[in-house]
Amino acid sequence: MIKVKTRFAPSPTGSLHIGSLRTALYAYALAKKENGTFLLRIEDTDKKREVEGAIDDIKKILTIFGIGWDEFYLQSDRVKTGVYQKAAEKLVSDGHAFYCQCAAKNAKKEGFSKDLRDPCRDKSFTSGAIKLKVPDGKTVSFVDFVLDKEVSWDTTGVSDTTLLKSDGFPTYHLAVVVDDQESEITHVLRGHDWMPSTPIHLLVYEYLGFKRPEIGHLTDIMDPDGGKLSKRKGSTSCMGLLNEGYLPEAILNFIMLLGWAPKKNEELFSLESFVKAFDHSGFQKSNPVFNREKLDWFNGHYLRQASDEKLTEMLFEFLKGEYSKDIIAITVPLIKERIVKLSDYLPIAEFFFAAKKPDKTFFGPNKEKHLKASLEVLENIKVWGKEEIDSKLMEKVKEEGFKTGDFFMDLRVAITGVKFTPPINDSIVILGKEESIKRIKDSLE
Repeated sequence: MIKVKTRFAPSPTGSLHIGSLRTALYAYALAKKENGTFLLRIEDTDKKREVEGAIDDIKKILTIFGIGWDEFYLQSDRVKTGVYQKAAEKLVSDGHAFYCQCAAKNAKKEGFSKDLRDPCRDKSFTSGAIKLKVPDGKTVSFVDFVLDKEVSWDTTGVSDTTLLKSDGFPTYHLAVVVDDQESEITHVLRGHDWMPSTPIHLLVYEYLGFKRPEIGHLTDIMDPDGGKLSKRKGSTSCMGLLNEGYLPEAILNFIMLLGWAPKKNEELFSLESFVKAFDHSGFQKSNPVFNREKLDWFNGHYLRQASDEKLTEMLFEFLKGEYSKDIIAITVPLIKERIVKLSDYLPIAEFFFAAKKPDKTFFGPNKEKHLKASLEVLENIKVWGKEEIDSKLMEKVKEEGFKTGDFFMDLRVAITGVKFTPPINDSIVILGKEESIKRIKDSLE
């Protein structure tokens, strides 16, 4: 039986997009479900587009999400071995490729373009870039194991495509075939936007005499506003979502179901349980939509599943250690049910760390009466605790005939500076007698 081996092969050209993380996740699960091997290959042959630090960032992101790799290499290191040059020259010697001395074209325009046949294909150059000599009238096809159907092309509509640049660096079209062959990759998962390049790869596999792997193209993740989810949106980069306060386990669980459905009606998966349940027959054919509300639901679930101690640690780290861990720990029980992501904490709880000057428009018409009454109560409390504060304040409300909601809203604004906060009496207990009284007096000035 052939051992399953998959790979994730990103280019270090920017922040890792959630679509790329999903590809890595599915490739990882496909391998691990069969006790196979998962390879991380950095496709860094386009040095002009490489972003400094991106390779380390890719490794960091995969590690954060628990997606470990069994093998790793940089494609640029393999250029030095001459493996791509050798493959390209073999194609030339076999009549399947040719040297081209035309000015370099944008590689993205190759594949399906108006200028299908390069004028250099019938010349006898012995140097320059090497291009694939695509035949006319040939049918190439493969069975896409994600789409579960045969896909075919007439090569008459496929253009001669650069395989090896004049600087000796391969393009994606050559490197991906050579590397997958030499790494013994059995299954390739990639984004649907790579489908147009597949006929080129099929020809290269055939001409080099390689056994091609099973190939599958994943669905596109769609933007709720329409169209494909843009990689340029910071909010859909993995680091962007983490910086917003989403938890790795919530993001991972969310993307698991963006293109794959379990046999049972389940939604909550750890990485381990996902691998156990994974079956490539669960890949969906229709494009999923990036549903922010669903991501929020997952994140809220995992936040509330965390212990208070764990959530305290997460918040302390998220806030970069700039806020007291002791205060965070005391306030976590008050805010745990109120936040959806870690970034929601500070807007709700910032008043615990520093007094905030209230907006005068937040107060009601009876502000002065309410605050003077509450001040009188709090100054005379001997045993500072929630039960005592609750009972004494309510006694005062009834004694003065105040409207309960209006009274506590004015007190809330004086203490916190805002209208929406954790329970005000609990907050007063945490702030302490001296600080609470000070804030009320400041609001009366």
